[in-house]
Amino acid sequence: MNDIILQTDSVEREPHSHSQVLFVLILNTKYHFSLFRPTDIITLDMNFYYYWLWLVFLFMLPYLEQVYSNSRPSFVNIGAIFTFDSSIGKVAKLAMEQAVKDVNSNSSILHSTQLVLHMQTSNCSGFDGMIQALRFMETDVIAILGPQSSVVSHIVAHVANELRVPMLSFAATDPTLSSLQFPFFVRTTLSDLYQMTAVAEIIDFYGWKEVITIYVDDDYGRNGVSALDDALAERRCRISYKVGIKSGPDVDRGEITNLLVNVAMMQSRIIVVHAHSNSGFMIFKVAHYLGMMQEGYVWIATDWLSTVLDSTSLPLETMDTLQGALVLRQHTPDTDRKKMFTSKWNNLTGGSLGLNSYGLHAYDTVWLVAQAIDNFFSQGGVVSCTNYTSLHSDKAGGLNLDAMSIFDNGTLLLNNILRSNFVGLSGPIKLDSERSLFRPAYDIINVVGNGVRRVGYWSNYSGLSIVSPETLYANPPNRSSANQHLHTVIWPGETTSRPRGWVFPNNGKQLRIGVPIRASYREFVSPVKGTDLFKGFCVDVFVAAVNLLPYAVPYRFVPFGDGHKNPSYTEFVNKITTGYFDGAVGDIAIVTNRTRIVDFTQPYAASGLVVVAPFKKINSGGWSFLQPFTPFMWIVTACFFFFVGIVVWILEHRVNDEFRGSPKQQFVTILWFSLSTLFFSHRENTMSTLGRGVVLIWLFVVLIINSSYTASLTSILTVQQLSSRISGIESLKASDEPIGFQVGSFAEHYLTEDIGISRSRLVPLGSPEEYAKALQLGPNKGGVAAIVDERPYVEIFLSTQCTFRIVGQEFTRSGWGFAFPRDSPLAVDLSTAILQLSETGDLQRIHDKWMTRSTCSLDNTEIESDRLQLKSFWGLFIICGAACFIALVIYFLQIMLLVRHSTPPESPSNVGPLQRFLSLIDEKKGPSRSERRKRNGDEISPEDQLGRQPKRIQRVMAA
Repeated sequence: MNDIILQTDSVEREPHSHSQVLFVLILNTKYHFSLFRPTDIITLDMNFYYYWLWLVFLFMLPYLEQVYSNSRPSFVNIGAIFTFDSSIGKVAKLAMEQAVKDVNSNSSILHSTQLVLHMQTSNCSGFDGMIQALRFMETDVIAILGPQSSVVSHIVAHVANELRVPMLSFAATDPTLSSLQFPFFVRTTLSDLYQMTAVAEIIDFYGWKEVITIYVDDDYGRNGVSALDDALAERRCRISYKVGIKSGPDVDRGEITNLLVNVAMMQSRIIVVHAHSNSGFMIFKVAHYLGMMQEGYVWIATDWLSTVLDSTSLPLETMDTLQGALVLRQHTPDTDRKKMFTSKWNNLTGGSLGLNSYGLHAYDTVWLVAQAIDNFFSQGGVVSCTNYTSLHSDKAGGLNLDAMSIFDNGTLLLNNILRSNFVGLSGPIKLDSERSLFRPAYDIINVVGNGVRRVGYWSNYSGLSIVSPETLYANPPNRSSANQHLHTVIWPGETTSRPRGWVFPNNGKQLRIGVPIRASYREFVSPVKGTDLFKGFCVDVFVAAVNLLPYAVPYRFVPFGDGHKNPSYTEFVNKITTGYFDGAVGDIAIVTNRTRIVDFTQPYAASGLVVVAPFKKINSGGWSFLQPFTPFMWIVTACFFFFVGIVVWILEHRVNDEFRGSPKQQFVTILWFSLSTLFFSHRENTMSTLGRGVVLIWLFVVLIINSSYTASLTSILTVQQLSSRISGIESLKASDEPIGFQVGSFAEHYLTEDIGISRSRLVPLGSPEEYAKALQLGPNKGGVAAIVDERPYVEIFLSTQCTFRIVGQEFTRSGWGFAFPRDSPLAVDLSTAILQLSETGDLQRIHDKWMTRSTCSLDNTEIESDRLQLKSFWGLFIICGAACFIALVIYFLQIMLLVRHSTPPESPSNVGPLQRFLSLIDEKKGPSRSERRKRNGDEISPEDQLGRQPKRIQRVMAA
């Protein structure tokens, strides 16, 4: 038997159709049979029995071909739900029809399978959308395009989840349509989460802090405004007023008018409109009628307006109502493919219907589904459905619910959709982890005249820019404030000046600002008699800071306290946490326990606790010359004088005749030399190198001590000196005497909790008069030894009480600030305003207005010991002592070398090393040769003199 041989005309040829596919059978036969095809020649050698088997195989071939081709059906059904007569629907309908034609005419996708699109209108009704979705489920639809409306999408998404049919919406922008709740929902357009982030960045870019939002009261409007609220909060901005309008085609002009009248009475002039086209145009029409499209207002519309502007040509009267508005539009790159399609679109519509971004997304959505279905079939996916058994018991109604079925391979198709990555008309089609389009971007356009002009872009990559996002993608992302730019905007009223964004409101909630009524120190805050106004340093600072804010703050002062005694400031701050006050203004110290419950502004006044005590004047007496140094300083200085004298004597004794003689004479020399260095009048010359080094360092020390003594004594004799037995908080803590503090101040808590002073020692005082009386009485007569209070109060007290002074240093560092609830943006804005007041000098001028002092307060206000102590000179003494020690060590080493190497022969044999060491110290060292020459130059022989003369002179003399 012979083998069957398969031959082909060419290795590379067009692929065969299914009718040309034959199996190669290797059979042994006695006969040969040849079968010819256009491209193949099959030779068969078989016996008669196998011949009839081969005829049966050829007869069954068409049926085998049909079985093979069933893996890719001849058509697949997809559905689309949207509103046909809407601005988005009109464009989307034509775009999807054209996309289906392009897909079916392209042989590289779906191959022999035809894509069949079934369209149903939902009329923006959730009920109609659900009914249409259920009808789709009766026709084995494997994917749903749409719905257009976010409201309808919420409802239909539940159907898609149950029946496992992927739902791809090209127009539902509600950010709450998340993949967690609706796993079969895929958004092929941009989420309002990004659009509201763009709006928030525009508001922050121009420095506005409060906005008003007008929105359609449905899922689309409410959830969009909620996203805007979150985005503004991240930038320390907020929505001051938001109002919803009814959803539907019938918009009541009267309701819109009442709404805008209320808006006009608010302080913010930044208005964001997030609505549908019918209600949105009515808002602008009424706003124009009410004069709210004039200078000072800012109108920002979301992409509902740009969709209409791109789709149709609006009448001139409608365009007049939109002048100066900022509008967002989904950004699509200007590619050649988009330009070609736009040209084709204009030919199809004759220019009567413009192409908007949602139309481009609808076109790309069809291609996205087609490519996913193609991959689905390539992976062996089969369009098969299983009856939805949960509805079998329900026989009522005409919806034929028994026909509802679950798409068995819906998850496989969904995964192919999520993995799609291609370039469409609207740009790159790629889904991120949130199942939203990759790299969202918006155009920012300005309505001017009869058209619009683009003033910039926003992208999630680099924020606001005047360069297209495609250019920025080539560079690293840069979200810095210096990199945010927009072109000049023509605002309402035909002005290019940036609107302030707020006015003083005609109505609005007034903030309840608490103000303490003090019984003392009314320079800081006090009520104006007969009115509900307040005055004082703190009030003036608050009013000046509020006037610098970029928006109006309606407020009224609410008193706290009875005026008979100072209120508790801790209780005052706690009133903010309970909501009784919206803020607190006054001399409120910023301390740790208060910052845990409220937010403070930047401190507008420095503060800290100090000690005030009585003092007495010290008159200079006969012993005033001893006052510059402390007793210990005198002792150490005297010891060093004698110590240096002894060291110099030791170093000079062997080589200097001035330091030799009888013991009495040498002792006097030591004293005289030491004391005479004080006046740099010592007559003894030092001859040794070590001695000269010690004296040089010692003279430097004496110079510093002498200069310091002279300056201190001059101060004592010429400046009035003050003295107090309390030197500061440490000495006050160590005693057991009573301490005064101001009623309501945080000093009581600090002294007891942080310093550890017993509460029984603390005496509450309520006024400067009580301060003075308690200090004058003293601790032995029922008064206090000292008072601990904040520096601003003490400065006011000392300006009229010249018999008391601050003792010691300020032992806490804090400040006064205005208090507001936690996370209040007003605290941040007022902090900026306070810094501005400080930079311009206005804060100092307010301070000087209220904190004037009398002459006595300009004297020496702080009492400290002005006597010079050892700690001020210990470095000098260490240097001098170290020099003496090193010189002695070197000197003694030299003597020890002499003891070892130069023992005189005449010394007795019983003399020990120590005796020899001491004798060498006392022994007069003979002068060196150079010294002898200097001192006894006249005793040198003529020969020696001649020997030292230059050779040239010797030769002359010899001649």
